[in-house]
Amino acid sequence: MTEKKCLFVLPLLMLLSSLTLPAELGAQARRRTAPLRPVEPRGALRPEERTAVSIFEQAKASVVYITTLVYRRDLFTFNIFEIPQGTGSGFVWDDAGHIVTNFHVIYQAQDVQVSLSDQSVWKAEVVGRAPDKDIAVLKIDARRETLRPIRLGTSSDLKAGQSVFAIGNPFGLDQTLTTGIISALGREIESLTRRPIQGVIQTDAAINPGNSGGPLLDSAGLCIGVNTAIYSPSGAYAGVGFAVPIDTVNRIVSQLIAFGKVIQPGLGIQLVEDSVTRQVGIEEGVLVRNVERGGAAAEAGMMPTRYDRAGNVVLGDIIVAVDGQRVKTSDDLYKIIERYDVGDEVRVEVLRGGRKRTLTVRLQEV
Repeated sequence: MTEKKCLFVLPLLMLLSSLTLPAELGAQARRRTAPLRPVEPRGALRPEERTAVSIFEQAKASVVYITTLVYRRDLFTFNIFEIPQGTGSGFVWDDAGHIVTNFHVIYQAQDVQVSLSDQSVWKAEVVGRAPDKDIAVLKIDARRETLRPIRLGTSSDLKAGQSVFAIGNPFGLDQTLTTGIISALGREIESLTRRPIQGVIQTDAAINPGNSGGPLLDSAGLCIGVNTAIYSPSGAYAGVGFAVPIDTVNRIVSQLIAFGKVIQPGLGIQLVEDSVTRQVGIEEGVLVRNVERGGAAAEAGMMPTRYDRAGNVVLGDIIVAVDGQRVKTSDDLYKIIERYDVGDEVRVEVLRGGRKRTLTVRLQEV
């Protein structure tokens, strides 16, 4: 070692040795450290806690995370790349790989990916859409042994006040459980198509963005609805959530899987907007704007709104009742018709020129 290095290293060693605590001072410092407090045993969980834990553990493998993508082209390289558009939840319907979610979750998506609870990611095919009920069915090619279909219940015997559990992926967080009660039954919300969704379950369980499409479960862990919307101007949870009842979902999903669409009954007509109908002095009923040529209403003799030879508007039939059930608005008509099947005959009461007529219409597929 050179003389210059020695002159530098030796003072440094002396400084470090002076900073070293004597053994007795180190022991005193350790004794001054506060001991950890003893932990008390938790004890048994309350029955409601055990129920919530059990429901979550059994159902979480059935809940999936959905990512929707859109394609964009780079302005300079012209390369096409994917951009995440939104996220949502869904659940495994059967071991064939069908996934149920909300229509608005996949709306306008060009590609859809499904992440299972084992973190595997699958490209999904859209099997069918039911925009009027905010339901969609996807399909993935996952192995049957990796799929855990949700356990289905019924929504026909639900009671306000009973406990419910919502599982989803709010804000992109994985597998989140929220709890609450059924606040009310028979609610009505508006779909993206502006058609009413009837019989909706209202709950105070927190349903935030990303929960849409996830299952609403009862205290037996059975799926009783599909979480579909939140009533909040900001889009965040505000104490009121909604779910499409599972009996409605079950009927729709079976049709989407079989036919790729929902087979709905209809009259084969187009209606004038209710606001316009009121402006022309019609206080109740729905005004027929157009009658589909060769359709059910046309065969029954229903009259559309039209022009006479002089160019004057001649109002068409005004539907005021179906099978004795009063029709005040277009929503009333939709609700009544949805209770029937394609091929059923209904008695439609109309006003034509101030006189009441009854037409027998065999409902068609729309």
